[in-house]
Amino acid sequence: MTGLQKTVALCLGFVAVVVGLFVYSVTRTPVLTAEQLRDQGVFILPRPREIAPFELTTHTGEPFTQASLTGHWTFAFFGFTNCPDVCPTTMAVMGQARRMLGDGDTFQGVLVTVDPERDDAESLAAYTTAFSPDFIGVRGNRDAIAAFAEQVNVAFAKVPVVDENGEPDPDAYQVDHTANIVIINPRGHYHGFIKYPQQADTIVAAFRSLAADF
Repeated sequence: MTGLQKTVALCLGFVAVVVGLFVYSVTRTPVLTAEQLRDQGVFILPRPREIAPFELTTHTGEPFTQASLTGHWTFAFFGFTNCPDVCPTTMAVMGQARRMLGDGDTFQGVLVTVDPERDDAESLAAYTTAFSPDFIGVRGNRDAIAAFAEQVNVAFAKVPVVDENGEPDPDAYQVDHTANIVIINPRGHYHGFIKYPQQADTIVAAFRSLAADF
């Protein structure tokens, strides 16, 4: 290689590095402070809160316990498969965020059903994995779910459906529930939440900012 060719190669390499750094600076998700996250509806607790032991089950029949929350950032939504609007919208946004993050990130997406009487393992599996193949559906008896939900400031309750005569239909109901996405850190502690309605880029920013600063 002649001296001129070496010079040209070095120049091209330098230009490639500069362009690469520019593209990275433009496309990367910035690390945000707690105040900046709050402006986007992400609220971080002043001190993460320990979660007491609990015993639930995944849609594959595996135990889902406090140990299932460690080693990764868990973004959990409490909803149900018959939910007409809020749940599919939120789960779709979580699925979009998961795809934006790509493979290799320690992001665990979880749907905890607040309607265990109707959400059996099969229906929960089909629903949850439709939004992302690696998302986990979680179920258990109502008391166990309520105890877990209470620890992360989530409330839910059955609401009777009224028939055409204005009378409650004993065979039909909806479930009112908190629509926040709960954030649990890799130590298994309740770390914060994202208010509804959420955006995929907000979830990504929250995950990357928290992971970078943890």
